[in-house]
Amino acid sequence: MPPPDPAGEVTDADLALLRRAFAVARRAREQGNHPFGCVLAEPDGTVLLEQENGFLPARDRTGHAELVAMRRAGVAFPPERLRGATLYSSAEPCAMCAGAIYWVGVGRVVYGLGERGLRAITGAHPDNSTLDLPCRVVFDAGQRPVAVAGPLLEAEAAALHAGAW
Repeated sequence: MPPPDPAGEVTDADLALLRRAFAVARRAREQGNHPFGCVLAEPDGTVLLEQENGFLPARDRTGHAELVAMRRAGVAFPPERLRGATLYSSAEPCAMCAGAIYWVGVGRVVYGLGERGLRAITGAHPDNSTLDLPCRVVFDAGQRPVAVAGPLLEAEAAALHAGAW
C-alpha cells in the first residue's frame, strides 16, 4: 500500500489516474517528445484535461507538461473548482511547475518519479537540467497548502524514461 498523503490516503482511483498520466507521457514519447505527462482531475475522478510535454516542436524548455496544463486550466476553470482538483504527474513537478500549480490554485498533487530519481536517469542531459528542489519545498513557501503524495509507482514511472536520455 502506498504511504498516506497528508490530505488522506492514496486510493486505487489515485493510482489509476497516475497511471493515466503515465499513458500520456508514453504518448508524448511516441510522438518524439520528452516522456512527461499529466492529468488534472476533480475529486470524483472526472478528468478536466490531459497534457503531454510541450518541448517540441519549438524546443521550448519551459514547455513542461504541468506548466502547459496549468496555463490551460487557469483560463478554463474557476479557482474554486481548481482548489478541489488533483494534478497527477508522471514525474515530480519541478520548481517552475510547482510555482505554476500554486499560482493557479490546484489543491493537490500526486506524482510518480521523484525529482532525484529523474536526475539520476537524465544526468546532465542539456534538455533536462533537473533542479534538486522538491515540490514540497516550493509549496511550503506559499501562503496556502498544497497536499502532495509521491513518489508513487516509481519503477513504472522510471520505465517511461528508459533510453530516452
